[in-house]
Amino acid sequence: MRIAMAQIDTVVGDVDANRRAVSAGIARARDEGVDLVVFPEQTLIGYPLLDLIHRRELLEAQRAALGALAGEAVGVAAVVGFVDVDAARRDPRGRPALHNAAAVLADGAVRAVHRKVLLPVYDVFFEERYFEPGETCTVVEVAGTKVGVQVCEDLWDEHYDLKVTKRQVAAGARVIVNLSASPFHLGKGKVRRDLVRRHVRENGVPVVLCNQVGGEDGYEGELAFDGDSFAVDASGAVVARAATFEEDFVVVEFDADGRAPAIETTEPEPDAEAFAALIAGVRDYAKRSGFSTALLGLSGGIDSALVACVAAEAFGPENVLGVSMPSRYSSDHSKSDARLLAEALGTDYREIPIERVHQALLDTLAPSFEGLAPDVTEENLQARARGMILMALSNKTGAMLLSTGNKTEVALGYCTLYGDMNGGLMVISDVSKARVYSVSRWFNRWKGREVIPRGSLEKPPSAELRDAQVDPFDYEVVSPLVDLLVEEDLSVDACVARGYERELVERLARLVRISEYKRRQAAPGIRITERAFGVGRRMPIA
Repeated sequence: MRIAMAQIDTVVGDVDANRRAVSAGIARARDEGVDLVVFPEQTLIGYPLLDLIHRRELLEAQRAALGALAGEAVGVAAVVGFVDVDAARRDPRGRPALHNAAAVLADGAVRAVHRKVLLPVYDVFFEERYFEPGETCTVVEVAGTKVGVQVCEDLWDEHYDLKVTKRQVAAGARVIVNLSASPFHLGKGKVRRDLVRRHVRENGVPVVLCNQVGGEDGYEGELAFDGDSFAVDASGAVVARAATFEEDFVVVEFDADGRAPAIETTEPEPDAEAFAALIAGVRDYAKRSGFSTALLGLSGGIDSALVACVAAEAFGPENVLGVSMPSRYSSDHSKSDARLLAEALGTDYREIPIERVHQALLDTLAPSFEGLAPDVTEENLQARARGMILMALSNKTGAMLLSTGNKTEVALGYCTLYGDMNGGLMVISDVSKARVYSVSRWFNRWKGREVIPRGSLEKPPSAELRDAQVDPFDYEVVSPLVDLLVEEDLSVDACVARGYERELVERLARLVRISEYKRRQAAPGIRITERAFGVGRRMPIA
């Protein structure tokens, strides 16, 4: 049996564009002699749809698109994801029940529909908010072979009593196809392959998993979908694998025993994988929000340098503006490092000093500040002056403003509301300070030259908001400690047991806790870990 994985970049709510992509995939599958072509989860309407799912016109449009595509499925079968409306049942609010479903199209008609049985309600998923579970573990015959049809979570059954794959194999399935919208985090591809190998060991039939690719606006953040679709044959070997972070079309042919020639596979380098996810997240979020150009503040530091590199790859360097905004406290090397980076990337570059703006603010507020000692207030005025200038440029030019704060800083609240937090997207808000450095060094190796200046990589980090200022953290210690507090949810005592000083742990834990109000007001970020702020980690403010 010849099966194709049509790894397409579906667009939430754009039924017509998704239908055209499916139509092209069906035609290609027919031309290449494929028996069955598999598409990602919710192919026609996009994932995650969130509350758009209640728009009747969208549901009607995708049902009409499904009917049109069924007519094209002649000489080849296709499995296409959609939202199935069950008019005979009602949800708790009295609306028609909805199912996350997959339709099997063949011989010019819809031959079967599988309704997703297992609905995830953990991590970034809230499917029980929108869907009712299916009750049937669907098996359908295609080209003389019985095929078990699944939707994403149906395969992730470890903590469920119902085992969809086992039921389908018991019903005669000789191959399993799974339509997925499995969002990326570092190492997720290996997790999926280990999962599928377990199913193959337990059930003895091959599994084909077709995953969504591209960036999608998710729950309070941008989800990156890496694609990385693959097939594992009955022996447990990976026999086909699609590209990561780009569309692809891959065909695998199984013999009568469910086997196929194995291929060599390697897991990607984490820094390369993280950078690719950031590009996909920025590129698709901007495109679907109507932006073709970007700008950002260039401080000469490592964070803005990495964001500029991502922007240059996502938008093209000719569509990126880097703005240096020196003050009386800015060092010469910060200004030169910002300029050198822009020249190496080929982006536009501009220098707009903020001294006059800052002094005007100090003069304006002087009567109200009389008798009060200078403190962080005056420092933040500089960050807010810069934020005002960048937002003005964004308004005037129509370019998307990219924020440059990393995860460690955002966790600790070491960022200024209405200042450096301004922007439409926080590109590296899920990238720890330690990984910022490692990805930056990887980027220079990847390019084979010094794009990010050595000064940005080696000088002590500083906000340069007062004389001789450096960041108040030893990031080699603090960055991994913050990861323990945020990503692993370890207690103070548990962190101390790992060898950290109690006073430091208590101080950082307090900063993480009291900074939630800042994060709640931040622009969305791109998820590359399992515990991204907003999209993967939700905490009360007070």
